[in-house]
Amino acid sequence: MRRTRITYYFVTATLLMGCFFVFTACENDEKEVDKFFKKQVAVEEARNVESYLSQSGTVKAKLTSPYMLRVQADSPYMEFPRTMHVDFYNDSTVVESTVDSRYAKYVEYDHKVLLRDSVLVQSLKNGDTLRTQELWWDQDKKEFYTDKPAHVYQRDKIIFAKNGLRAAQDLTSYTFYSSSGPMLVPQNGMPQ
Repeated sequence: MRRTRITYYFVTATLLMGCFFVFTACENDEKEVDKFFKKQVAVEEARNVESYLSQSGTVKAKLTSPYMLRVQADSPYMEFPRTMHVDFYNDSTVVESTVDSRYAKYVEYDHKVLLRDSVLVQSLKNGDTLRTQELWWDQDKKEFYTDKPAHVYQRDKIIFAKNGLRAAQDLTSYTFYSSSGPMLVPQNGMPQ
């Protein structure tokens, strides 16, 4: 009986000591635990990018950039932090306009591109040039827009859009917000 009692006390003491070590060993640094539950964002990197956009089997645009980041977040996007150049093609695959900027961000779900820092859009169709510091391109509507100051250089005039503008992708039509500069008005005074 004495031996069973000693065994009982020994087993009880061992279990209590084991529980003590289990509870003290489970102490973790809060930062280490947070790492396991923190959402990870995948980032892909590419250099010397050349990408084509096509619709219904026809090439519509060609994008080139020395460096691109593709971020797989809740709203995936592509970022071009070291310049971007785009050639837009007409249905006959002839370049009709070009876009250059020092920074660009393409938001995939919205089909929109934010262009920043020395943005230059040139129309090879009519010779117009658009300059601004920030511009959005809507892929679905095939138009540019901004609420920032912009300059449009045409063959015979310069138009300053103080509060931004909206323009067709090929710069054939514009809507100016608070513009100034010489503008041609038909003799009858009515817009065409």
